[in-house]
Amino acid sequence: MKFIIVGKNIEVTEGLKSAVEDKIGKLEKYFTPSTEVHVTLSVEKERQKIEVTIPVKGNIIRSEQVSSDMYISIDLVEEIIERQLKKYKTKLVDQQQNAAFFKQEYMDKDFMDEEEVKIIRTKKFDIKPMYPEDACVQMELLGHNFYVFCNAETEQVNVVYKRKGGTYGLIEPEA
Repeated sequence: MKFIIVGKNIEVTEGLKSAVEDKIGKLEKYFTPSTEVHVTLSVEKERQKIEVTIPVKGNIIRSEQVSSDMYISIDLVEEIIERQLKKYKTKLVDQQQNAAFFKQEYMDKDFMDEEEVKIIRTKKFDIKPMYPEDACVQMELLGHNFYVFCNAETEQVNVVYKRKGGTYGLIEPEA
């Protein structure tokens, strides 16, 4: 695995770099040597945050963990990603897609599906063309933290969502 480690409001010391590579390096058994692991370490007041993103052909394996100690955050993020990989592997085997990014031993090993994904409710609604700002207002009126709409500018389905700190995000499809 190839690590790309950056720091925001924190200097990435050799100790932190070593801790990240050692802990997340345990996941090496699941990936091919060319797999890139993007790690961002950041500090905001007393919050020590680590974000790990692993792009694998059309999908992203990602986790973000926050604690009062960066080393605890690193431990937590490794556990979450390993759990995600076990779920993702079940999906891969069922669909036989994207398997080229993973080692064969990982694909052959059987994991019990601890938390099966189950859709319990389906909603249907009209998607009306509107601007992203109007979609944010509509989302607030409904009391939701995301809203699906047809962007009046691009005529594509977009999603607006509420971010931490009271800001908003927009998700739009790539061309």
